[in-house]
Amino acid sequence: MYPSAYELFIIFTILVVNVLPWLLFVVAAVLAIRWFVRQERARKDAQTVAVRRSLGEALRAERERCRMTQEFVAQHVGVSRQAVSKWEQGTSEPSTTNLIKLAKLYDVDPADLLRSVSG
Repeated sequence: MYPSAYELFIIFTILVVNVLPWLLFVVAAVLAIRWFVRQERARKDAQTVAVRRSLGEALRAERERCRMTQEFVAQHVGVSRQAVSKWEQGTSEPSTTNLIKLAKLYDVDPADLLRSVSG
């Protein structure tokens, strides 16, 4: 026995009333997350990237002045060589603790190291 058109209409209405708000909520959440992620990317403007490159250049210049390899610096700071490479390339920045360790290893004042960054 098949349900009548009226029964199908009632079932459909109940389903829409119960499911539609959740479906709209999920769609809105996905759109909000996508918007937020795009805003984070936009914050990485040219000035921020330039400052990061400048810090990376300063770190590399100090390392080369002291005639140290990235491997040597990584071992003494307690990080991987890839981390030191990322700092020097400007794709990431050292934490405050690591920046102080770097300054101590390079025998410079941490403030002087930061002052050498143009920006």
